Amino acid sequence: MKRIGSESQRGATLLVALVMLVLLTLMVSSAFTLSTTNLKAVNNMQMREEATAAANSAIELVISSAFATSPTAQEIDVDMNNNGTADYTVNVAEPQCVSYTLAESASASSVTLGVMSDKTWDTLWDIQATVNDAATGTNVTMRQGVLVRLSDAQKINLCS
Repeated sequence: MKRIGSESQRGATLLVALVMLVLLTLMVSSAFTLSTTNLKAVNNMQMREEATAAANSAIELVISSAFATSPTAQEIDVDMNNNGTADYTVNVAEPQCVSYTLAESASASSVTLGVMSDKTWDTLWDIQATVNDAATGTNVTMRQGVLVRLSDAQKINLCS
């Protein structure tokens, strides 16, 4: 028994299956590309956050020292994961005295005791830290202002 029209439909199932396979392959490859792009974006954000934390750590280290007595540029190695090797090198520029104002006067008891024999100044310092990581291409610059109280002689030497 011979089917009517079977000659004209020979291979149609194969063609439909191939088209569906091509569409499925395109969907999978686009999903893979999207996931790879998202992974790269998240990695870039993580590297930037780590570099920012390293810059902040170096700035805090400078601020906790007596930087205002002799401000100098520094290169500080920061170990973010505490494994004993430096993960980032932070270049801290020489702290700059930006402005100064006369400090509020001392209380009456301090003046009577002779504690405040000299004028004191509230000085505002700008500290800038830059992280350039060649391995990841991360480049971050952080700035921090800090208020330091100085004597009149220190202010004249450092903030002129």
